[in-house]
Amino acid sequence: MCRYRMIVALATIYMVFAILLNSVGTVILQSIHTFGIDKPQASLLELFKDLPIAITSFLVASFLPKLGYRRAMMLSLCIVGSACMLMPLFPGFHTTELLFTCIGVSFALAKVAVYSSIGLLTSNKAEHGRLTNTIEGLFMLGVLASGWLFSAFIDHADPANPSWFNVYWVLAAMCFGTIALLWGATLDESAAHGGTAHSLGQAMRDMYRLLMRTLVYVFLLSAFLYVLIEQSFSTWLPTFNNEILKLPNAMSIQMASILAGATALGRIVAGQLLRRMSWHLLLNLCVVGMGALILLVLPLAREVHVGANVNWFNAPIAAYLIPLIGLLMAPIYPVINSVALSSLPKPSHAAMTGLIVIFSALGGTLGSRITAIVFSSFGGIHAFYFSLVPMCLVLVTLFYFKRETDRVGAAEPAAMGLSTK
Repeated sequence: MCRYRMIVALATIYMVFAILLNSVGTVILQSIHTFGIDKPQASLLELFKDLPIAITSFLVASFLPKLGYRRAMMLSLCIVGSACMLMPLFPGFHTTELLFTCIGVSFALAKVAVYSSIGLLTSNKAEHGRLTNTIEGLFMLGVLASGWLFSAFIDHADPANPSWFNVYWVLAAMCFGTIALLWGATLDESAAHGGTAHSLGQAMRDMYRLLMRTLVYVFLLSAFLYVLIEQSFSTWLPTFNNEILKLPNAMSIQMASILAGATALGRIVAGQLLRRMSWHLLLNLCVVGMGALILLVLPLAREVHVGANVNWFNAPIAAYLIPLIGLLMAPIYPVINSVALSSLPKPSHAAMTGLIVIFSALGGTLGSRITAIVFSSFGGIHAFYFSLVPMCLVLVTLFYFKRETDRVGAAEPAAMGLSTK
């Protein structure tokens, strides 16, 4: 019972942070209207979110077991819950920058703790993969809820109305409610310590040793490229819907939630497909399918004309088809994370998760920034076409990642054989 309660707590934490993290696309769109800023300036919110994620992950990942994973999750929720309360009290773009800084710091703590806890709650690679996919799938349900929750507080007649700040009272309540759930949960963290205490110097050495492994840096490059693609779409799809497809603000945000719904469904389906086919084949098919979808659908977004009474029944077909890329993106991130983590000993999971978060944050920031610049200079259609470049690179990194995981898998039985002689 304690194990299942902790799993529920992990899933709830991930859903809360899914809403907060993936509100950045909505907040960028609303900030452009409410504060009168331009796209490159608005895109800095992604930097305020992702840079603290990278820095915090680097500083705390390897010695987080000393603090305790459960305590780290509660601390992260307390920080971000307090920051949410500041938004309606002191509305402004600088407050928004502070909020996303707190979200970044808190998510770094939470993600390292959640991913490391998965290793403590599972006993083999199959269980690890299933639980990772389930939690990442619930993360996407949180992303789906994010768009609808924020759009419920937006004034449809006047998108610049600051009434949308009131959504942060709801989010603060969710944070403190999740703290209460964690308060009564228990987690045996003894396996994570590996019998040694971790200083900052030791933490840095742990990460350095991991980076020297070919498996690790090939994986990190794959994760970096994937997040670069994902953030390009998830952050800028509301603005794309608004400016390219000519949809109203609230509807642009709601339509973008199809991406999250498609990704959640894709991860559920992927969990079943992985029982029947290799992860490498599945991911390659997904990346090729993503490229094909982009090439087929983006031409439909050109020269779109919508009426004054546009709704879900007469919206441009491209508004429904572009988010379906989420079905194909869905399995990539949780699968490569699970394969990498389950190939390492449990005491290394915190350091490895820290590296995952760092490179994911850097990929997200770079992806959003590139998309913002291309979007502003050449238009949204060209910005989304640019995603074909990292897609091609992902195919290359997946090839080398598969080769390295095969080597590790072959080395383990050999090492066991030597140890028994």
